[in-house]
Amino acid sequence: MALRGRRGGAPTREDESRREERAEQQAPAPQGPVLPPPPHVDYGVFMQGLVQAMQTQANTQAALQAQLEAQICLDGAYERCTAGKS
Repeated sequence: MALRGRRGGAPTREDESRREERAEQQAPAPQGPVLPPPPHVDYGVFMQGLVQAMQTQANTQAALQAQLEAQICLDGAYERCTAGKS
């Protein structure tokens, strides 16, 4: 009688509970809100912006370095300031 559910007869309660457990394991319920797909990204425009930002940063760094060197010269470290320049 216990084999009746496995050979095509009416399913037993044990078979039904196993089927439900397998279904829960295979497809878990999503956690949290479902988000829309991300927007399309134009990587050419993105790369142009990235290059421009890097150039701006390099220019800013060069200007700050020049200011620092000028400040050192004004603060009385003239020997250090002119030592490497000819």
